[in-house]
Formats: sequence, structure tokens, C-alpha cells
Amino acid sequence: MTDTQQDPGGVVTLARDLIRCPSVTPDDGCAIKTLAAVLERIGFSVTMLPFGEGSAHTPNLFARLGTAQPHICFAGHTDVVPVGDAAQWCHDPFGGEIHDGILFGRGACDMKGGIAAFVAAVRLYLHKVGTPPGSISLLITGDEEGPATNGTVRVLEWMAEHDQIPDFCVVGEPTNPAGMGEMIKIGRRGSLNARIVVPGTQGHVAYPHRADNPVHRLLALLNELTAAPLDGGSDWFEASSLQVTSLDVGNTATNVIPAQAEARLNIRFNDLHTGADLAGWLRTVAARHAPRARVDISISGESFLTEPGVAVEALRASVRAVTGHVPRLDTGGGTSDARFIARYCPVAEFGLVGASMHKTDEHVSLTDLRQLTAIYTGFLEKVMH
Repeated sequence: MTDTQQDPGGVVTLARDLIRCPSVTPDDGCAIKTLAAVLERIGFSVTMLPFGEGSAHTPNLFARLGTAQPHICFAGHTDVVPVGDAAQWCHDPFGGEIHDGILFGRGACDMKGGIAAFVAAVRLYLHKVGTPPGSISLLITGDEEGPATNGTVRVLEWMAEHDQIPDFCVVGEPTNPAGMGEMIKIGRRGSLNARIVVPGTQGHVAYPHRADNPVHRLLALLNELTAAPLDGGSDWFEASSLQVTSLDVGNTATNVIPAQAEARLNIRFNDLHTGADLAGWLRTVAARHAPRARVDISISGESFLTEPGVAVEALRASVRAVTGHVPRLDTGGGTSDARFIARYCPVAEFGLVGASMHKTDEHVSLTDLRQLTAIYTGFLEKVMH
């Protein structure tokens, strides 16, 4: 097998180089600079876009090749989660080691391998067509695994200001549960976190008439919230889910009615709801059972859906051509930066197998890296006309 067959477009080499950058959020570990240098050699115009100050400083880049339409963007992140106890790893988390056709390292599948496939696919596509009829860009952030405040959100704002919004975007998150070709994500549920603090009046348990037990109020409140399903699902989404994640009183005594009780919950919601509507419902229920309750709400993203169209079908056809599988169009799972991109343009997600992401000895097979490169290359061939 030739070097080109072993490492099409340089995907393995770049994946290893990126893994060797210890870019644990919020540190960059030179990952963004490493990627920028490669993109400039290919011919991209690269704009470094650091946002935030101090500990919130986030490196980002936007790179574009060409100025014509259609404009296709690949989006992803170079930051990774901590390795945990490095002694539990069989392979150096930042060594980029290859054993028996498997590449090991933090970020191998989430998602430095995906970014390497972006770049390799562009190389192969340019080698085949020369000057592309449209333009290709990369939106890369160093703040996806962290608070995500100075990353993709800020880059998109900059892109909008500078007329750089693409016609379609592919996010390279690891969407396949167990094998390549299983799933393309065309939407995500929204996510809402709530903290409900119910005040009461402390007192002796033997004299409850002299106290106001906040635990009883909170339990009644939570019982109403969880008594019935939020909905039965919609055409593209499963049913919304409300999960209580914490109950806290902080009471160390057995004979004291506490002065305060607190609960935390999360709602993953489909396109039948908005974050604002759910927030209003939570506050209404809280007021009914505990008029003095404080309800703090944080909405990390609204639900979104990219209706299947030409670009989604092109991606699907490319997956099938390479893997032999027709990928399922899905909207489940957690959130990703696609929730921000969806505000500006249609977006779909397809990447590597995610079974080992965030785990000890995170890894990706070289075969999967090559397949993903071929899928992205085929996608470009189908949509760039």
C-alpha cells in the first residue's frame, strides 16, 4: 500500500500532530496555531480570532479558500476534556501513538480526528478539481468543552459582520455510536437548567404549626412538574424530558424543620417548546406551591432542525458510497456548537465513532479516519458545483 493510501490527504499525520498539542480547556497547547499553519500552506486565508480576557481568553480561527458560492463550512473544536488519572491510560494521552491500526490520544475522536479529516478532504478535493467553483471555510474554536462563551458564538458574530456566513455547515462531532455510517444529526434538543430555592420558617419538628416546612412545598412543586410527560414527541424529535438532578436541604439535625430547600433540574426539550415557554411554566408552578421561591434558569440552547434537503442528501449519499450504510437522520443526544450555527445557516453533524470520547485511552481506528476523509471529499464533490 502506498503512502497516499496509508495517509490520504495527510489525515493521520495531522491528527497525530493535533493530539500532541495538550489543548485541555482552556489551554490551547498550540493546536490552533498548528492547524493555521497547515491551512495557510494549502492556500486558505486564515484569520485568528481570539476572544475574551484572562482565564476566559479563547483562541479561535476562521479560514476560507475562495470567495464564490456555494460556500461550504466545516466546523469543530480543538479543545479537549481533561485526561483524568493519566496513570490509568495505557497510552500517552498526548502522544498520538498508533498500535495495531488504532490511533490513541485525548481528542482522537472528539474531535481532532474530525478536524484532520476536514483538512485532508480539502487537499484531496483540490488535487482533483484544481480551483473549486465555490468556497470552503473552517470555523475552529478552542472553547467547546468549556463554557462556550468566547468560541463559536463570537466567531459567528464576526462572520456575520464580515459577510462570511456559509450556505451550509458540517460539524465534525463524533455522531456514530458504534460504527461509521450509522447516523447524521440534523438537529438537537434544547437544554434548560433550573435551580429552585424554596424558603421556609425553621422550627422544632414537634411544633410544626410554628414553622413552614420548605421541603414539603418543594416536594409538592416537583411532583407537579414530573407528574405528566411534557409531550409525546414530534416528527423529528423524541419526547421532551425533565429530570430532577439534585435535592439539597443541608440539615444535619433530625428534630429541626429546615429554613430552606433547594432542587436542581434539567429539561431536554424538542421543537414543541421554547426555553422561554418552559421557564414561564416552571415559575408558574413554583409560585403555586411556594410563592416565595426563587427560580434561577439558564437556557444553554434552543432546539433546532435542519430539514433534509440537497446538502443533507449529498452528505448522506457520500456516507453510503463510502461505508455501504444509509445513515439514520437523528436529533437525539446532548448539545453541541451546532446549536449556535443553526441560528445563521443550515447545519448537519457527522463525524467519527464516539464510543471512546472522554474516556481513558480515547482512540480512533485509522480505517475510520480514512473513511471520514473520503466521506467529506465525496460530499464536497457533490455540493460544490
